[in-house]
Amino acid sequence: MTARRARSLIAACLLACAAPCALAVECIVPAKPGGGMDAACKMLRKVLKEEGTQEAVKLSYLPGGIGAVAWSSVVSQRRGGPNTLVTFSGGSLLNLAQGKYGKAATGDVRWVAGVGIDYGMVAVRSDAPWRSLRELLQAIRKDPATTTVGLSGTVGSQDWLKMAMLAGRAGIEPRQFRFVALEGGGDSFAALQAGHVQVISGDASEAAHFIAEGRVRILAVLSEQRLPGPLHDVPTAREQGYDVVWPIIRGFYMSPHAPEADYRRWVEIFDRVMADPAFDRQRSAGGLYPFAMTGKALSDYVAQTVAQYRKQSQELGLVR
Repeated sequence: MTARRARSLIAACLLACAAPCALAVECIVPAKPGGGMDAACKMLRKVLKEEGTQEAVKLSYLPGGIGAVAWSSVVSQRRGGPNTLVTFSGGSLLNLAQGKYGKAATGDVRWVAGVGIDYGMVAVRSDAPWRSLRELLQAIRKDPATTTVGLSGTVGSQDWLKMAMLAGRAGIEPRQFRFVALEGGGDSFAALQAGHVQVISGDASEAAHFIAEGRVRILAVLSEQRLPGPLHDVPTAREQGYDVVWPIIRGFYMSPHAPEADYRRWVEIFDRVMADPAFDRQRSAGGLYPFAMTGKALSDYVAQTVAQYRKQSQELGLVR
């Protein structure tokens, strides 16, 4: 073998080995398929593809503890690296505030980008007897045991709090309503369709394609005003006499062990992507509403939000 040919073979081998490492991006979904977190990673994959970047995004599902398993994995270095992103939501921040991730603190990970805002909603099957939020809450008040609510997490979770706040404003003791704890929005909608629960407390983005198929009826969205797009005909809880608003940030964080240069690279990628009008279309298609924040600004926002959630949880007696 000539020296020139040997060098060519070595170069080819190096390129073959390096390409997967350079191009493979892992987006970890801390829930089962089908929910809002799943949709966030899928949106990232579409956006990067449309932007013409080199990154090919692989989705990895790591459910457990409403995000706790994924958090622990990247903090402990069992998972994660310079090209691994983990999607998070407002529910993740609430769990941090309530100590459900153990002794975790917001500074334990690198907050990369907040890419959109979602809102809470309450849904029933399309053949359910309730046509409005008021009718549903009146039925629960009359006999809490006859109506089961499906939600992600247990007492104190984001979905539980949304329903508890509505119940409280309807004169129902929040801890009286009957619920089933599920793992993510995908499980909630599956349980609703199967008839295991009669109501679900979830997120508007998760409901958009179900309502388009005529499989569910959204009784209320927990936004300041009606939402544009497929849910434009759904009244807010406020319109129906229940002053409850629940915005939900969605975004991405990465391992604290990722090099600073790689963290900065991802912040710059999101800054560039979110400045492109094409991103607005993808965000809207995913059922999300405008919100764009990266780097230190996002880290500060997350810290302030977690502190606010902790104060609210203390007032409700959920944490000390």
